[in-house]
Amino acid sequence: LFADLFARWAAPVVLVARTALGTINHSLLSIEALRGRGVPILGIAFVGDAQDDSEATIAQIGGVKRLGRLPLIDPLDAATLAAAFATAFDLDDFR
Repeated sequence: LFADLFARWAAPVVLVARTALGTINHSLLSIEALRGRGVPILGIAFVGDAQDDSEATIAQIGGVKRLGRLPLIDPLDAATLAAAFATAFDLDDFR
């Protein structure tokens, strides 16, 4: 499992979660699985349409930092991804 690999590396991970139906349950289960293996979590990044209540709930209940949210990007290429990342995230959160 990737979670076991992350545990072996012992490096902080960024959990990436979609903002669609079911994301609260999936995200909290993933946070629990990572913590159960002793994996440090840098924070959670969301992808998709804004769901402020769900995103805040996951961050609060999961006890993780909410790093930001990327919209769905079309077309997806290096330039559009870099531009979206620069607007959606604070690079200092990743240092």
